[in-house]
Amino acid sequence: MPSANQFLALALALAGVAVAGAAQAETIRLSTYVNETDVRYQGFVKFAELVAAKTEGRLEVEIFPSSTLHSWSDGVDALQGGVSDISWISADTRLPCYRVTSLYPAAIDLKDQIALDAAYAELIAPEAANAGLIPVINSNYSYDQEWWFQGPIEGLNKLDGKLVRSIGPLVSLMIETWGGQPVFIAPGEVFQSAERGVVNGINMGVATYSSWQLWNVMPYMVNANLFYGNIQYMMNLDRFNSLSEADQAALLEAGRETEAWLQPMYESWINEQVGNAVMKGGGAAVSITTDERNALLAEIEPKWAAEVDAACGPELAGQLRALFAKHRL
Repeated sequence: MPSANQFLALALALAGVAVAGAAQAETIRLSTYVNETDVRYQGFVKFAELVAAKTEGRLEVEIFPSSTLHSWSDGVDALQGGVSDISWISADTRLPCYRVTSLYPAAIDLKDQIALDAAYAELIAPEAANAGLIPVINSNYSYDQEWWFQGPIEGLNKLDGKLVRSIGPLVSLMIETWGGQPVFIAPGEVFQSAERGVVNGINMGVATYSSWQLWNVMPYMVNANLFYGNIQYMMNLDRFNSLSEADQAALLEAGRETEAWLQPMYESWINEQVGNAVMKGGGAAVSITTDERNALLAEIEPKWAAEVDAACGPELAGQLRALFAKHRL
């Protein structure tokens, strides 16, 4: 029969194994601009749960919401500088093709959204790799990006000098083409800007609009469906390559599963939030007709085609256009 000393030695050994196992867990810092009231935050929580389960606790995803790690435009810098491990990527000049196609002028049929997003991520992955990044998860759907004003407008193509919040080069082109003036404002600063009259219109994702309670200052929504939108959350490639092959596969698999899990929740939440926003703000939500949509896109697409060709090169530009054409309404 083992002695008391032997029992003690065994207990200490097992404790040492447990401590060593716990020490092996690596923290992956995920930075997002969405706040904790946004349904997409639930998606990141699900992603973290899946990563922990699939890696048997070897990886732990820590979520930093509301741009607490870096500002809207600094995703690439944050990843390259080690401030975060996974971050959203805005329209950065170091990713020229992604910059002009992550928001693209097209009316998209969302029936096969997950496959469309996956195909897009695959096409821009080589450019991301050249910048030391790898796409991991997409959290911003085409369903999302729309327009808000303080009251009814004659039409999106008649902005008549209005100052309209823009998120990037494509939206700025649209605003300028339709007679407005684009103003860049980070998501967390839009409420104050609208309240103080810095802008008289907003282009923004519906989820972000609702999360920041912008119906109090911009209650009139124009549902236009003019965009394919895909803001990628990318990871530092060196950090990704430092993981085992099993953990790399688990991370990417968790991203794909999270996208499929989140999409129906996201769309349902968006529909509910639009209704609530209109009622709380005392405004209205109007949808443009198919003919109006096609006319607006016909003004923009030829201008944007030259930007895409220059940024992506003819071959990749053609592949992206073919992908979007396959999923058009």
